[in-house]
Amino acid sequence: MGIKAALFDLDGTLLNRDASVKKFIAKQYDRLGELVKHIPKERYMSRFIQLDQRGYVWKDTVYQQLVAEFNIDTLSWEELLQDYINNFNNHCVPFPHLLHMLEKLKSDHIALGIITNGYGQFQMDNMKALGIDKYVDVILVSEWEGIKKPNPEIFNRALEKLHVLPNECIFIGDHPENDVKGAQRVGMKGIWKRDSQWDHVKADAIIDDLLEVSLIINSLNKSLK
Repeated sequence: MGIKAALFDLDGTLLNRDASVKKFIAKQYDRLGELVKHIPKERYMSRFIQLDQRGYVWKDTVYQQLVAEFNIDTLSWEELLQDYINNFNNHCVPFPHLLHMLEKLKSDHIALGIITNGYGQFQMDNMKALGIDKYVDVILVSEWEGIKKPNPEIFNRALEKLHVLPNECIFIGDHPENDVKGAQRVGMKGIWKRDSQWDHVKADAIIDDLLEVSLIINSLNKSLK
């Protein structure tokens, strides 16, 4: 008995997606140079971020809108999308203490996994860029699984792969519904990584820093004794 495994969301939990997007879109504008010089850089960046809706809108839609709004006739939206797919992973920003946290959990013999909504290879490239793929025992990406959070099946698949029961696992994520409630519905402890988008989130625990994860596991294990 006790907590034997920890599952994580990726975007907004391990990957600081907001910072990564800002870094990427600024560099994309610089790379495109003359092709987008008629658009002020701040306007290009702010409109992309607005249309992106923190990753909940895929970039085919975002770039089609940008090309139309800014009258970009030197590049197609497909070329811009391919640039995003090819280069986003070069701008991945981790949240503080990411690797330290994973090393601590591994040293405590906690099995680790990631469940993320998104496109398979794209998300894998981002995990490799963060250097976290080598720490985790299972990775489930919604495109490859054919289902996405908060569908209970994707959580149950991860539990099966880790060979643990729901009450032996915690899930850490930034989205109140997809992550926290989704995990709780299958019997896991749902831990919310605080995000300014939401207030008054009901979770089994709330963290601001990834280093708090091991403290929560210790606390839960003590309460079970």
